[in-house]
Amino acid sequence: MTPVHATAVAIGAHAVLLTGASGRGKSDLALRLIDRGAVLIADDQVLLDTQLHASPPPTLAGLIEVRGVGIIRLPWAAGIAVALIADLDAVPERLPEPMTRVLLGRTVPVVALTALEPSAPLKLERALRLVVAAVEARS
Repeated sequence: MTPVHATAVAIGAHAVLLTGASGRGKSDLALRLIDRGAVLIADDQVLLDTQLHASPPPTLAGLIEVRGVGIIRLPWAAGIAVALIADLDAVPERLPEPMTRVLLGRTVPVVALTALEPSAPLKLERALRLVVAAVEARS
């Protein structure tokens, strides 16, 4: 298992990695996605296997930092295949070209988001639907 500095949530059967520098809003965005039905995989550190299945480190399973509140415990998932990376450091373009990132030798679609925008959870869910639809169309 390879550790990655990110937060991960499961939306349906797909994991989304939220990447970005400290203070960018990874945990905040994850919490808002969880409020919309996502399930926490890991906060701050995610373990990836060679097939890009995301799991929490055992000591952090079910824990998420809620700024201003503290560390809270939530239901969590493990072994969920990563389908999308949300890059919270990148500046979102109005009409972006498709982006990808190679992670452990595998190419993963990337969307640039501003985590603290009110619409960020909706944008991320829409981006994931597009990615999943594109994969299904190729199958």
